[in-house]
Amino acid sequence: MLAWTAAGVGPQGGRSNNLVLFVADGLRGGMVDPHSAPQMTAVRERGVSFPNSHSVMPTFTMANASALATGHYLGDTGVFSNTIYVAFPVPAAAGNVTPFLENDAVLGALDEHFAGDYLNETTLLKAARDMGFSTAAVGKLGPALLWDHTDREALRTIVIDDSTGSPNGHPVPSGVLEAMKNGGLPVLSPSRGANGQAGGFTVPGTKSANIEQESYFADVVTKVILPMFKKRNQPFVLVFWSRDPDGTQHNQGDSLNQLTPGINGPTSLAAIKNADDVLGKIEAALTELGMASSTNIVVTADHGVSTISTESETSPAARVSYKDVLTNHLPPGFLALDIAQALGLPVFDPDDNNSRMLPGSHSARGNGLIGENPVRPDVVVAANGGSDLIYLPSMDRNLARRIVRILLEQDYVSGVFVDDALDKVPGTLPLSSINLKGRSVTPTPAIVVNFRTFDSGCGKPTNCGVVVADTLYQQGQGQHGSFGRADTFNFMAAAGPDFKRGFLDPAPVSNADLGRTLSEILGLRIKPRGRLLGRVIREAVPGGTTPRFSSRTVISEVGPNRLATTLNYQIVGDTKYFDAAGFSGRTLGLK
Repeated sequence: MLAWTAAGVGPQGGRSNNLVLFVADGLRGGMVDPHSAPQMTAVRERGVSFPNSHSVMPTFTMANASALATGHYLGDTGVFSNTIYVAFPVPAAAGNVTPFLENDAVLGALDEHFAGDYLNETTLLKAARDMGFSTAAVGKLGPALLWDHTDREALRTIVIDDSTGSPNGHPVPSGVLEAMKNGGLPVLSPSRGANGQAGGFTVPGTKSANIEQESYFADVVTKVILPMFKKRNQPFVLVFWSRDPDGTQHNQGDSLNQLTPGINGPTSLAAIKNADDVLGKIEAALTELGMASSTNIVVTADHGVSTISTESETSPAARVSYKDVLTNHLPPGFLALDIAQALGLPVFDPDDNNSRMLPGSHSARGNGLIGENPVRPDVVVAANGGSDLIYLPSMDRNLARRIVRILLEQDYVSGVFVDDALDKVPGTLPLSSINLKGRSVTPTPAIVVNFRTFDSGCGKPTNCGVVVADTLYQQGQGQHGSFGRADTFNFMAAAGPDFKRGFLDPAPVSNADLGRTLSEILGLRIKPRGRLLGRVIREAVPGGTTPRFSSRTVISEVGPNRLATTLNYQIVGDTKYFDAAGFSGRTLGLK
């Protein structure tokens, strides 16, 4: 803090500048150029470019939303992935103990259960509106509300997302609703339409970007929220969470069952351009309203993305026939099925009223409750995509070692991390090594399983990564969550009155850093509970100097099948930046 103040950054007794944080969900760090995304390219060129940027791991939306919103790593926020085990039946998720977090009602239920704030850390938007800023979060369901999720009644922060206007949607202030009606905008958010169609193993997914829904959110911002902020004559903070390109990359139908072009087909490229166009509309509105010169524009992505592979030579689940899965391919929930078979225990589906999975069936969303009684399972698998979470309610050390041995027999596994409380397990690294062991109030996973990633061979590996994914999507579509560099490498750039001009920052930065930096620029004084914090990116602001940084590698003790988890990271002071992790030869970008 002293060093930051010495650099002369942030409000010095005067009015703070405004902030627009634009999150392009799933935008890979190497995909932005003047053709694919001219607006983002312009922000990068006139302001600060961050070519050494990092998503926090696991590389999922809600996890990184928590890091951006609080400046803390996941061991403190407890948002370990998009789907987590919460150890109680969530009413808003039909009694599921492994709820999907991109849901406003589910977030409300978690807050209610965990003493009013399941994040256990103050978000930037909450602190900003407490300091008198006008605040709004617009866009993708889940991460939009997370930015001020405890503001359920006063409605001091404007939240507009996919569920706005529906019975389960977050309430909108009456003045905003009236302005929307006067502006000819419906109060019910449109659906994704054709863009929401993921297809199946015999039917291609969507061939269109998320144009209609993104345009609606852009109109609400430019025609209602920004003019309202202008009239208030107060500094403001606006978070715009663009579902594109992520949603389209997941659902794209350009590459059914094929690894190429994968997520580099025309539909995915159109989604990148769609997100860029929305950013352009917001910047144009700021100019028209006379607020451009006093507004910082920060663009980031929560994570990168890879093309899905569903192939394995070792998985027992892949040798079973399913009615909706390609022959000899991995079904959704393969990890839970393989662990259950190896342990000789039944497995139940928490997304289907805890029904038992019979031979030839798989779970609805990949999650699994393993044991004789689904109400008191021995093992819980929360499936997420490029990595899965395994919970052991009993914290049985012998069971943990058995599961690790099972995992190390599978060709789709590349790196395993185990809760420090379970002691050292050969072949694995501790959760603390990747900042997953902190002060979270949600249950901590006992084991985090990273899946294999590799290069499809396009010439630029971080743009053409492939991941074996535990997912409902098909081979050839898009997924993320792994420890491959294609997923950890996100796009990041910043421009405005509080940032340097034309500066390329060689130092490593992360989404947790960005959360801390924006808080400092706005002059917020947020008292942390946990200690897993990012750093303030001092070098990006006038007067700041680039810090020293270095690259390091840590390797676990060798485990079964002579496998050892390797972790590549960079370090600035005591702040770590995770590049890649896994087993030698099984993780993209691992050195």
